[in-house]
Amino acid sequence: MMKKIIFIRHIAIEGPGTLGEFLRKKDIEYAILDVFKENGAVLASQDLKTVGAVVILGGPMNVYEDEKFPFLSAEKDFIRKVIKEKVPLFGICLGAQLIACVLGAKVKRAPCREIGWYEIALDKTARTDPLMKGSDDKMAVFQWHEDTFDLPKGAFLLASNNGMNQAFRFGDSTWGFQFHIEVDDEMIASWRAEYSQECSVAAPVRDVKKQSEGIYNAFLDLCAMAHNNSGS
Repeated sequence: MMKKIIFIRHIAIEGPGTLGEFLRKKDIEYAILDVFKENGAVLASQDLKTVGAVVILGGPMNVYEDEKFPFLSAEKDFIRKVIKEKVPLFGICLGAQLIACVLGAKVKRAPCREIGWYEIALDKTARTDPLMKGSDDKMAVFQWHEDTFDLPKGAFLLASNNGMNQAFRFGDSTWGFQFHIEVDDEMIASWRAEYSQECSVAAPVRDVKKQSEGIYNAFLDLCAMAHNNSGS
């Protein structure tokens, strides 16, 4: 039986989305850890031996705002442990930026804000990547960010767009996606209401659901492999 998957959530309206729905259909246990409560104290009680994977979700804060959001410091320490223990790790938007930061890469303001649907180009490395090898050379993805990150030393670039890194892999168990693979239509509507931003809604989520589920399936295969190799 696969170990539980934990989601790190930074704000209530940025949850597991279609990935959570996918896990429920597969009857896979998952838990949501709200790090914005009690300065991330929930992370201290996590036993990584019982965790099959960690998914770090997005949020409106920036990785360098530790003083304003004290939970970020605790979260970075937790990410270091996850990477060291080689627990499968998947970061989305802010999650990708946090992973890049922990790996020593610079996170900074992007040359342009990306809000809405965009087309990104996959690097040739993606053709053999465990998660992205089944994807097309170009992907329609949903973006909502004002920061970007340098590629961490030793990481493989998987996708780029607008002069920015969009996806990377570090080692055999860590991924960061700048784009929001997990969004559903309800989530997009709630962000537009909360953040008062106009965004392109030209590509309904249902049009890209198949590509998302292909990546989800590949990630679950990786989690199962990690579980089997651990001897648990």
